[in-house]
Amino acid sequence: MQSKTTIRSPLRSGAVFPINGRMRDEFLNETLFRNLAHARDLFAAWVTDYNTERPHSALGYQTPAGFAQHLTTAIARPAARDEGSVRRAIAQPTPKGVNQLPAPVAAG
Repeated sequence: MQSKTTIRSPLRSGAVFPINGRMRDEFLNETLFRNLAHARDLFAAWVTDYNTERPHSALGYQTPAGFAQHLTTAIARPAARDEGSVRRAIAQPTPKGVNQLPAPVAAG
């Protein structure tokens, strides 16, 4: 019995891996390689640039290195006063002058 679903290759699916299309458009279609060693060197440089120096929309258009630096400094700084670990009151305190005694219940 065969399944009606088909398995798509990640290399053919641009929706699953947008980097494949970007790599093809910006690197593979634009570069002439002399040999396999040359291709590997250029690819390593492109990956390093993509992963460290280029702004990414998922990171608020920051570079990954800048985003990592922001996280490191945010984690290292002490918490502000309003970021304390004390639980906040759920209900507001009763204003002064309000009777807090229970209402008398008639026996009966």
